Amino acid sequence: MTHVLLVGCGKMGSALLANWHKAYAGRMQFSVISRTAPRSRLDKVTYYTNLADIPASITPDVIVLAVKPQQLDAVLPEYAKRFSKPAILFLSVAAGKTVEYFKSQLGAKSHTIRAMPNTPATIGRGMTVLFAPSDVPSVMHKTATELMSSCGDVASIDDESLMDAAAAISGSGPAYVFYFLDCLTQAGVRAGLDQALAHKLALRTVSGAAALASNSEESFEQLRQNVTSPGGMTEAALQILMADKGLEPLIDEAVQAAKLRAKQL
Repeated sequence: MTHVLLVGCGKMGSALLANWHKAYAGRMQFSVISRTAPRSRLDKVTYYTNLADIPASITPDVIVLAVKPQQLDAVLPEYAKRFSKPAILFLSVAAGKTVEYFKSQLGAKSHTIRAMPNTPATIGRGMTVLFAPSDVPSVMHKTATELMSSCGDVASIDDESLMDAAAAISGSGPAYVFYFLDCLTQAGVRAGLDQALAHKLALRTVSGAAALASNSEESFEQLRQNVTSPGGMTEAALQILMADKGLEPLIDEAVQAAKLRAKQL
């Protein structure tokens, strides 16, 4: 039975664990290391406060690093001493930290796969991007894909340099959508709608449009054109959003800023 050790049980770690437990309880064994007590404990999951609490006889198959990138320098040395073995997969969800970084911390023969999930993983609707270097055995890649698939869709990339761009789109992307929802709601209020109605219209419109796009073979551009009548109200609005200093250059600037920050972490 595959033994998965989750290091860190914050919001993302807790979401991952909940999905794994639901999908693979009985097929996989789960342990957690968290310095703070989890809000709730899952049945048949073993909880520890630090690595020293884990019996020496226990060796996990997968160690999931769900801690902040800034904490890894302090965390990894103790794991390197005990678990730096080619048979163990390290699965990192820390933004910005490269495979080369993990090899420098865990040893040249260690195996690390990078994963970038996003917050919709909390409801099983996440999007995860995986990067596995060529020296990672295919069975490990399969295990990582299986774990992350329980949280939503998974895409793999062959070029690690694209991880920061992927993180800037899907990892940070939900925040952009939430901000757009808030802006659309407040614009509705300023246009005369009450807060509750504006909120509902914004939320249902965005979720419905996303669902329509997901179930359509048409491009985003064509779907937009389907809504836009020449000389109509939608066209009037899009002339503002699609201006030279409109939404596209702002989104591009935002994504580039997120990508740069990922490199700095």
